[in-house]
Amino acid sequence: MQALHTAFLQVNTDLDALAQVLEWFDQFSTPPTPPQTWMQCQLALAEGFTNAVRHAHDGQPLDLLIDLEVQVFDDRIEIRIWDQGAPFDLTERLQRMPRDLDTEAEGGRGLRLMERIADHLSYTRTDDTRNCLLIVKKFFEL
Repeated sequence: MQALHTAFLQVNTDLDALAQVLEWFDQFSTPPTPPQTWMQCQLALAEGFTNAVRHAHDGQPLDLLIDLEVQVFDDRIEIRIWDQGAPFDLTERLQRMPRDLDTEAEGGRGLRLMERIADHLSYTRTDDTRNCLLIVKKFFEL
């Protein structure tokens, strides 16, 4: 199945770039993406991006790039975030985390939140030694 809409963005490793990322993501707030799905994906994108900056690229120069891609299909939206940090096992990390979100915690909720939003969530090492966080959210008719 071919994507109805695909867009790419490349930004520096800088939390200040989050505003640019979210503004760029606004283009996907139109049909076929349901409004609630778009808002959930916006939150997952923000979490994934900030995790790449804070964790994967921790201590790295600001000019180290993070690549983003969004594809919209008839039935789903796919978000990919590539970082250049050390890989980790997402499945194992999620298994070690508490199932309940601690709403009082200052951090540590992003992975669990993304897991709850996504219909599919993965983090894999690519052949070019980057990591790709994939967030897939299916559209459901109400």
